[in-house]
Amino acid sequence: MKLDPPRRITTALLCALLAMSAQSALAQSYPAKPIRILLPFAGGTDVVGRLLAAKLSPAIGQQVVPDPRLGAGGNIAHEAAAKAAPDGYTLLMAAPPVVINPLLNPKVGFDPLRDFAPIALLGAIPNALVVHPSVPAKSLRELVQLARSHPGKLSYGSGGVGSANHLAAELLKSLTQINILHVPYKSATIALVGAMSGEVDIVFVATSSIVSYVKEGRMRPLAVLDVKRVGSLPQVPTSAEAGIPQLTAVNWYVLLAPAGTPREIVERLNVESVKAMTASDTRERLAAMGGEPASGTPAQAADFLRTEFERWGKVIRDAGIKAE
Repeated sequence: MKLDPPRRITTALLCALLAMSAQSALAQSYPAKPIRILLPFAGGTDVVGRLLAAKLSPAIGQQVVPDPRLGAGGNIAHEAAAKAAPDGYTLLMAAPPVVINPLLNPKVGFDPLRDFAPIALLGAIPNALVVHPSVPAKSLRELVQLARSHPGKLSYGSGGVGSANHLAAELLKSLTQINILHVPYKSATIALVGAMSGEVDIVFVATSSIVSYVKEGRMRPLAVLDVKRVGSLPQVPTSAEAGIPQLTAVNWYVLLAPAGTPREIVERLNVESVKAMTASDTRERLAAMGGEPASGTPAQAADFLRTEFERWGKVIRDAGIKAE
């Protein structure tokens, strides 16, 4: 049967209203069953995800289950979340690789800006630039001068090509026009071990990973790559205080849902997630890791993701980095 134009318009409006009604009913009954938070990585992502899950469960009246989906540089979890039903029952604890990986390999099975509904920016743990004690530089400015006077002689370790700490080093190179040698390891943890043993001179790692080594004198921190000093390393200047304010690189955590998740569900999860992460006991746990909670609206979380995507995209393009 062929519909005339007015009837087609009426039918389309009816379908839209029915869809909106179904979404509204879903949001009103949400949550009616357990919620999974996919965790792409061990370390900080896992810790923050479990902290959030433990707080959300009593707040929303359903069990929130941390669900590790490790592998493929985080893309197993990223793709699973992007393809999940947009009903609020599958969420993703995202970290920087969610925006970095598609920049390195456009063939990954998700788009970080189109395939997700950002819920909330939850917190961040800054990275720090640290050197082996044998490196004569006592400040970031001195390190840059040393690298300029000995191009290609200083080396830095990373968790692999395209890793967050690799990009932090490339950002430093771009901002200061220095030439330092990249030595990729299988993980940032192994790169830190390489720096402590003197295999490489420099490493960019989460502040939570180095506090004990700094106290023991096994590593020398030159800068925290954030706008604020961290309580666990109060003597270490920020990159701005060290003279390079654009050198910021933090391990951030954003809660995402699949695109198309009803707005009411996203907003409820935002309110409860922000409340959970800013609670005093959560603050204490994050502070012990060198981090702090964040807050804000879903729109602000979306803006943050877009800014990070554009910022690291420029670093990757300028350095000519491609996935191995």
